[in-house]
Amino acid sequence: MTVAPRDFADEIGDSAIVAAIHSAKPVRLVQATPYIWRDPATIPPRPWVYGRWFLRGTVACVVAPGGAGKSTMLAGTALALASGQDFLGKKVWEGPKRVWLWNLEDDMDELSRSIQAAAIHHELGPDDVGGRLFVDSGMEGAGLCTAVETDGQFRLLEPIYEALTAEIERRRIDVLIVDPFVSSHEVEENANSKIDKIAKAWGRVAKAANCVIVLVHHTSKAGAGDVTAMSARGAVALINAARSTLVLNRMTDEQAQELGITPEKRGRYVSVADDKHNRAPAEKADWFELIGVDLGNGVDAHPSDSIAVAVPWKLPDPFDDVTVEHIAQVQRIIADGEWRENAQSNQWAGRAVAEALGLDADAKADKGRIKSILRQWIANGVLKVERRKDRNREERPFVVVGRVVEA
Repeated sequence: MTVAPRDFADEIGDSAIVAAIHSAKPVRLVQATPYIWRDPATIPPRPWVYGRWFLRGTVACVVAPGGAGKSTMLAGTALALASGQDFLGKKVWEGPKRVWLWNLEDDMDELSRSIQAAAIHHELGPDDVGGRLFVDSGMEGAGLCTAVETDGQFRLLEPIYEALTAEIERRRIDVLIVDPFVSSHEVEENANSKIDKIAKAWGRVAKAANCVIVLVHHTSKAGAGDVTAMSARGAVALINAARSTLVLNRMTDEQAQELGITPEKRGRYVSVADDKHNRAPAEKADWFELIGVDLGNGVDAHPSDSIAVAVPWKLPDPFDDVTVEHIAQVQRIIADGEWRENAQSNQWAGRAVAEALGLDADAKADKGRIKSILRQWIANGVLKVERRKDRNREERPFVVVGRVVEA
């Protein structure tokens, strides 16, 4: 028996169709648009503002743990942008920028200390900034709240976003830095759907005002080890909505030892890297040293303030000043004795490296560098590790000559 297919009316009934037609909202016609081939040279370049970190019309995030030099970096960044100078190693594209630094946790005196210390070090005066720097402090009445929760109801404060857009356009602001993001709203920071709405609202401001919005964020308390974009406290929606996420990391103990930097000096060094480079190629981390600058503001018994200022710093290379002759000399020393891989041994192979390079294998400042050199030479085959029996007939790893290098 053949059954004729039923039409749509048979499926749901005439009355249901009529009800659906009358209750349905207007539906926009969906059409696919054929791509029109373009000459690549006619496509406008991306409107970068600061290096490959800040892109006009987007939201950027800065994630940092406490004490990593965040405020110091932001003060220097604001001055670099406002002066149009590349003293932090990042290109300020198309000349000086108008910058609005809105800090919600420091008072104006503290903000001024950081700004003026950076200005002293980089030899900037008011004419270099030219009225392009704007600074507000939440601690002195310039609060900011863009979203609230009342009786469990989430609400974006749209008039605030509109007012922000209007002021950015009126002042022709290129970069607005809000520090910290958590103080700019009154919403549960772990709620992804709500934080997403806030971040998207900031994105609309950036687009409408054709500026960069930089939202500064703290790391979670559980964020031990290297800081990444995912170390940001609260909802991940903020990081997902950002187009770049700069992470600040203090130098670790391991890095300091490897570079021969003493524990007392380790805290001076900070790295900054874009951990979410979805609009630009990955860049290796930029390193900065935090140096002290005297403000010259001592009065009576009160000493002058020494304020941290960030300056570019080149990561030392353990192989600086190491020559082919040094390699050959180490190989000769290794060939003439029995040298252990274990750094605790009196016959550690690192002592042969120290002898050839004029280093002290017992000094912390040198030991880390020696380990790095030894590790690299073993990796590239100049030296190699063999297991053999020691004088006590115990099998141990020894370092021996590998690929011979002629000086």
